Amino acid sequence: MSDIAALVSDHLDIWTSAVERKNGGGKRMSLYGVERLRALIFDLAVRGKLVPQDTSDGDATTLLKSIANERRNYVPSRGLKVPKLSEQSRRDPFDLPDNWAWTTVGMTGVIFSGNSINEDTRARLASTEAGRPFVATKDVGYGGDPITYDTGLHVSEHDPSFVWARPATVFICAEGGSAGRKMALSDREICFGNKLIANETWGGVDPSFVLLVYRSDFFYTAFALEMTGIIGGISRAKFLALPFPLPPLAEQRRIAAKVHELMTLCDALERESAAALTAHQTLVETLLATVANSADAADLATHWSCLRTHFDTLFTTEASVDSLASALVELALRGFLTNGSTAPATQKSLLELLVFGPKNGFSPRSVDHDTGIKSLSLSATTRGQFDERHYKYVDIERPEESSELWIKNGDLLVQRANSIEYVGVAALYEGSDNCFIYPDLMMKIRFRADIVPKYAALCLNSGPVRRYLRSRASGTSGSMPKINQSTLLSVTIPVPDTHEQLRIVAAVNALKSLCDELKACIADAGQTQMRLADAIVERAAA
Repeated sequence: MSDIAALVSDHLDIWTSAVERKNGGGKRMSLYGVERLRALIFDLAVRGKLVPQDTSDGDATTLLKSIANERRNYVPSRGLKVPKLSEQSRRDPFDLPDNWAWTTVGMTGVIFSGNSINEDTRARLASTEAGRPFVATKDVGYGGDPITYDTGLHVSEHDPSFVWARPATVFICAEGGSAGRKMALSDREICFGNKLIANETWGGVDPSFVLLVYRSDFFYTAFALEMTGIIGGISRAKFLALPFPLPPLAEQRRIAAKVHELMTLCDALERESAAALTAHQTLVETLLATVANSADAADLATHWSCLRTHFDTLFTTEASVDSLASALVELALRGFLTNGSTAPATQKSLLELLVFGPKNGFSPRSVDHDTGIKSLSLSATTRGQFDERHYKYVDIERPEESSELWIKNGDLLVQRANSIEYVGVAALYEGSDNCFIYPDLMMKIRFRADIVPKYAALCLNSGPVRRYLRSRASGTSGSMPKINQSTLLSVTIPVPDTHEQLRIVAAVNALKSLCDELKACIADAGQTQMRLADAIVERAAA
């Protein structure tokens, strides 16, 4: 263990500088960097700094007069009326070019909300074979994606109870967790839900320009300041009064075209960054699998020497360090990190090693008051470590102190049902006896005295055992795959003598501690990068 531990420790400074170098000055931009670049583009666009002004475009003051005339001459159709304007109540957010003007959202178009539907209406729309698609908030993205029109709901064109919007209408979510965030530009006639606000722009206002204003940080800040209520929402009157920077129509179109061009480049950068992260992780896992599968100590030394040369390139993300920690556990369980023995420990099934279980728990209905009886939730063990914060009170007759519903120090709890990445995860309980009962979605096991509980937990959460259990989970296509007691009993683990188990646990703890230090370095470097990106955006905007 000492050689590898020293190697990991010695490379912390190298890793940290490499991460900072890659995140701060590398050629490939991080996903966060792309996100901030998008924000900068929108910010420059709405401030009139993205494309040059052209005096031949005219000015926004003249455009506003034209819009006012269009508003006065508007003939109500489809039941839509031009809403009364509310005065902008606060000063202009920032200075604009001379030929621009501050106005309000209400001056940009006819603005209206959609329809609320109940289950009966939804069923009727689902049975309507043709008509305008009905779009809800869930069918709208975050400004860069097209609307999902294939919703399975249609409104007959002869149904007068629904409002509908024309093509090239701008939508924004006005209520709930996505308020001010979800938005889109339509390309066809649609009906829509009441949490969406539609903007059919006037002739002098380009809808693509309106959408990019909606997507800017300045607009969301103004929007969020006016939201009220527990779930968060903005009234139409306050929405109409939000500040809006208006350039001449020709410049609106040039800005929209430039933003589209730059967003396409950002999309490519984002794909490259995501693909690079995926490729990097695949490479790390492939190389670590080679190390973990070393045939003997000499083979391990050869593989480790090759890996050592590229440590500063391979381990620069938290995911890659997690993979390193998992590989170290596998090496430890094979005896490579303690006594260096090439002879594997005896493999035994859990059926041979348990003195209790597997036994499913009990899941009575929870209550919202303190009954003195705490029942664990799945979250208490999902990460492979026991977390006592995740429980609920249940109102049942208190079990006898000897009842196996209680968990006791040294018990292991295995998730028998969860999503595929968590099913089979085990956690060791090291607290006081009889503080918690455990739910039906967990199985409790207890090992015989010659098995160190921490060693058993390492084995059950090791890569080979996790892969074994996932491969034998039933219902993997559903949301809650399951393993049964027989599957768990068939798991085999290496069983060295007790002293070797303790040495393995100590070795793994030491190396995991170093891995945690490395992840902290990576996180610090990431925070530095984020602050740098924010500072660049702020400086560019200023």
